[in-house]
Amino acid sequence: MTRIALVGARGRMGRAVTEQAAGVEDIVIAAGVEVPGHPDIGEPFGEGALEADLTLVLDRVDVVLDFSARAGLAGRLAACSAAGRPFVCGTTGLVEEELAALRAAAARIPVVYAPNFSAGVNVLYRLATGAARMLGPDFDVEIVETHHRQKQDAPSGTAAHLARLLEQATAATRTTHGRDGNVGAKPVREIGVHSVRSGDAVGEHTVVFGGPGERLEITHRALSRAAFARGAVAAARFAHGRGPGYYTMADVLGPGD
Repeated sequence: MTRIALVGARGRMGRAVTEQAAGVEDIVIAAGVEVPGHPDIGEPFGEGALEADLTLVLDRVDVVLDFSARAGLAGRLAACSAAGRPFVCGTTGLVEEELAALRAAAARIPVVYAPNFSAGVNVLYRLATGAARMLGPDFDVEIVETHHRQKQDAPSGTAAHLARLLEQATAATRTTHGRDGNVGAKPVREIGVHSVRSGDAVGEHTVVFGGPGERLEITHRALSRAAFARGAVAAARFAHGRGPGYYTMADVLGPGD
């Protein structure tokens, strides 16, 4: 049995994880945490009440699953490190300093970080990098991502991660975010990243490879947050009982054939 403390319990992903976990026999959402001042603080949640302080619930959970905002990440990470609790993080828009803090904490506890927990997106990572290596420098690379109008960060964490992977696979010399004005011809080995915000789109990512006389597009569309929630629950199960280390969804899913 894996007992989870869910941080960001009342957010979109928190609600999706709660719903997903309800149908999984070996998973219990034992505690929930929200930002101080949230109107639901003190209301029943899990096996107690919704709390504003993560440290109050760490003694009764096995894993912390964090889908809250960037603010306060350092404190939550420090609390988990001190208590020896695995930390599974799905917070997006992290800067390098915050990613470095996750990697540093992984020397003491298991840390699983994923900008996107869906199985399909993590297969997209593998397919796109493989295609980039096979197609070579004659093919231009562009990334287009679409999300709901309320999304705060751009590009999405998934698109940013795709860009980093494709930079390595293509030896790209520059990544540009959108284009405006007389920018001239696209340089060889430049990756373009474009963000669309529209309606209630859950998430769509397309990698476009354009070459002489042909174009290849690889697309993943999330139809509901259940895809992300299912992966997050799997990541929490993976982290429970794991030794210290920095893990990704590639570790959770295991090697491909």
